[in-house]
Parts: sequence; structure tokens; C-alpha cells
Amino acid sequence: MSAPAIEVGTDSVVRFHQLVVRPDDDDPDAIIVGRPDLGEFVELPAVCGDVIRLLGEGRPVADVEAAVAAEHDVELDVADFVESLADLAFVTEIDGIPLPGPASEPVNGHFMGITERHVRWLFARPMKLFWLAVVAAAALTVLTRPGLFPRHQDFFWSGYTGLSVLVNTAFFSVVASVHEMMHLLAARSLGAPARIAFGTRLHYLVVQTDVTAIWGVPRRRRYRVYLAGMASDVFLIATMVLAVAYLPLPGPAQALLRAFMLTTLLCLPLQAQIYMRTDLYFVLRDLLRCKDLFGDGLRYVRYLFDRAVALFRKPGSPVTDPTGDLDPHERRAVRIYAVALALGSSVTLTVFALYGAPIVITGLAHALTAVWDGFHGGPVLAALDAALLVLVEGGIQVLFLVTFIRTRRSRS
Repeated sequence: MSAPAIEVGTDSVVRFHQLVVRPDDDDPDAIIVGRPDLGEFVELPAVCGDVIRLLGEGRPVADVEAAVAAEHDVELDVADFVESLADLAFVTEIDGIPLPGPASEPVNGHFMGITERHVRWLFARPMKLFWLAVVAAAALTVLTRPGLFPRHQDFFWSGYTGLSVLVNTAFFSVVASVHEMMHLLAARSLGAPARIAFGTRLHYLVVQTDVTAIWGVPRRRRYRVYLAGMASDVFLIATMVLAVAYLPLPGPAQALLRAFMLTTLLCLPLQAQIYMRTDLYFVLRDLLRCKDLFGDGLRYVRYLFDRAVALFRKPGSPVTDPTGDLDPHERRAVRIYAVALALGSSVTLTVFALYGAPIVITGLAHALTAVWDGFHGGPVLAALDAALLVLVEGGIQVLFLVTFIRTRRSRS
């Protein structure tokens, strides 16, 4: 983004967009400033908070410079500071003249009609106690009746594989939607906008919630947003366990609930794959006090790869360590995480290439063969069952490709 065309003078009066200004979590001499609607946040010296406050009161640049110099005994070029904030699209107008918008338009969050007061109760202490009571009751029930714990056979609750896959996938879609909605509601309970969209992680198609705006919230409160989805999954599993254990359900309903329990349970280990941007990755990132653990880790892996390649090439320009400018604690964390990122991604992609992809391709090939046979005198029900499998699995793969291509285009 280019610098503003409007010149900032000593008599200039500045207006800002709605900004979040809060103390830094780790440095008492720094603040976090940002626009939640853009997802743009920066770390600045604490004195800049007073500058923004005074400018926001409508005081001219020269008056703000004098006030800051008198109070903090520092000489600050406020005009240059305003131009830097304008480059970040934090400034809406100078001397009554509107500034052009950012290169990328602000992305409106979903369900903006839901405010903090609407959902605060979901994360209040009574609801936490209720969640704990339900989960504890389900855990005790499973301990006394181990047969309630889901088994892999529970997935195929019907004799028709395609029907089982279709219904379980539909239920998984509902669970994933609720999971992401809980992230969004947790963000809204903190006054931050959020947006739900499809995305990709390695070979996975995922539904994900963009909660970049919670950088405007202190770290200790951000964990609510990160863990809200997993908490809802655990609560749903516990509820279904208690229903199967204590309600007089007919056999087919019990079989369905057991399949749904297994489907939901399988979602939880995926969040432990911290070498991708999963829920527990964000928890780890904040626990390690890193700003961009995944991005810095990926850049460090590429740096190590470039160094290894350079050993077999003619000497050229030296490769620069991207972690060199990080704080010591962050540098150590990024380098260790980079190992987990490289190993985890390599193992996951290798397993998918050797097993996952062949299984999907073989399953679709067999299903298409059954559909073909159905059109040529074969069993009709088997053909319909196979068609359901093709519809579900084929649709997922197509949606993955569309999302992957769209995401890469938006980044270019």
C-alpha cells in the first residue's frame, strides 16, 4: 500500500478508523494496535498509545508532539507516525479529506447481528459447571460400562456402505458446522468479528473460522475461542453417551447414535496435529508466546532446505536465517516447532500417498463399477448404494480441489 497523497502538517487533524489499542501481553513498554475488521495488528511502543489517544481527541499534530514531549520526555515525529498508520489503513481522514481504502477491502464477519450480550452466557461459570457435570457423568458411565466406548464397527450402522457413509458424512458436516460456530460465538462473546469458510490443510478439506480479530483481546481470554470447538465436540459426545446408556431407544436409533459418537470422536485427534493450523496449534502458539509460529516455522524449514541444496551448488549469495530477528525464546520455539512441522507434514502426506489416496481411488473405482453393472442388469440396490458413495467421496474431492485452487489464487 502506498503512502497517503495528503501531506501531514503540523496543524493537521487526524481521524482514525475504529481501532483496538491494548497493552502487549509480554512487554509492558509496548501496545497492540489494530483494525479488527481488517485483521491487521501491529506492536508499537507504549507512548504511541498516548499519541493515538490525543490525535483521536481532535488535537493538531504539533499539539500532540508538544504534549508527548512534555509527558514522556521524548521527541516523536507525529506527522511521520501518522503517515505510517495511514499506510496500514488505520487513518480514515486527514484535515477532513478521506483517505483511500486499503488494497483489500474489509471482510465483514458472519452473524454480526450476534453481539457480546447475546452469547456471553454461553461462556459464563454456570454453563461451564453444567458442561463439566455432563462430561463427568458420561466419563463415569463409560468407566462402569466400557461397552459404550465407540468401536470402528459402529461406523457401518447399515448393511449398505454408501448409505452409512452418506448419513455419517452429513452428520459430520453438522458437527463441523457447530464446532466452527462455537469458535465464532466465542469470538463474538469477546466483541471480535469472525468469519467461517472452507479451507485446505495439506490434503484435508476443512471448515475453518477466521478469528484474526481476537489479536485485539488479551492472550488469557483468547483460549476461550481456540478451545470452544473442541469443548462443543466433547459435550456432544457426552450427551450421546448418556442417551445411549439411559434412554429406552430402539435398536436402529442406538446404532445411529453410536455411529455419530464415533464420527464426532474421530474429529478430536485431528486437532492435535499441531503442524497444521488446528485448534491446539493456536493454543500452543500462544503458550509459547509466538506471533506466527506456523509461518516462521515454515520459513525456517525452507531456509534449512535451501542451505542443504546450496551444499551441492556453486557458491552464491548466502542464505539468511529467517529466525535471526526473533526474540531468543521465540527463536528456540520456532526452530523446535519447525522440526515437528517438517516431520508431521512429511509423514501425513506420505501416508496419504501410500494408503489414503489409493483407498479413495480404489473405492471410487469399485463404486463406479457397481453403478455401471446396475445399468446393465446388476443389483439395483447395490448400484444405488455405490452411487451414494461416489456422490459423497467424489463431491468431497471436487470441493477440495475447488477450494485449493481458489485459496492459492487469492494469495497470488
